[in-house]
Amino acid sequence: MDIPRIFTITESAHRIHNPFTPEKYATLGTVLRMEKGTRILDLGSGSGEMLCTWARDHGITGTGVDLSPLFTEQANRRAEELGVADKVKFIHGDAAGHVSAEKVGVAACVGATWIGGGVAGTIELLARSLRPGGIILIGEPYWRQMPPTEEVANGCEGVAIADFLPLPELIASFGRLGYDVVEMVLADQEGWDRYEAAKWLTMRRWLETNPNDEMAKEVRARLTGDPERYAKYTREYLGWGVFALMAR
Repeated sequence: MDIPRIFTITESAHRIHNPFTPEKYATLGTVLRMEKGTRILDLGSGSGEMLCTWARDHGITGTGVDLSPLFTEQANRRAEELGVADKVKFIHGDAAGHVSAEKVGVAACVGATWIGGGVAGTIELLARSLRPGGIILIGEPYWRQMPPTEEVANGCEGVAIADFLPLPELIASFGRLGYDVVEMVLADQEGWDRYEAAKWLTMRRWLETNPNDEMAKEVRARLTGDPERYAKYTREYLGWGVFALMAR
């Protein structure tokens, strides 16, 4: 049980597997006004940076679930490194359909809404683990500006125009699902640069040590094309943010 190998190659050196910086996660943790001891469920927890730093800085407890054994191992090492292994735990497993045995104060899916078949399904899944009055966190891309053609949209990580909404429409969609948007923190271009550009050095180093690997041809193609594609398309058109929701 694992994510596609290309991601564990390109993002193996990432602590954060989305366009947030550590500063953005710090801001999000502060604006949520969490009480010490708040329980968090993080579906698609990656390398655990959100839960680990929030346990250190805000005294939360939590559980992360991720399909990647590599990222789960990295998350557990990060918890040990920050001295919060007694507060957070990370499970290697399929987050799709995962429901916490104990209700939580914050239920999050930050950048992996495919686990619920999209935003609406993921919110429905998270709500099953949430205590009354709790907060759902959804991390999701949106269009900073609408792509003029499907070709341009496809240049943004291989997506279609219909896959995402402009920011005002995304926010409105949460209301139609019966939720108030009570906070949001948006990624900036520095965050996008750190997320995307960090892959390029990782790929180059990987190619140098794995020239005969079966994935070498694909990694070489990505390293050759991704910098220009990113600068031309993703950096200009695609935004990303985390939205805090409470049921009406």
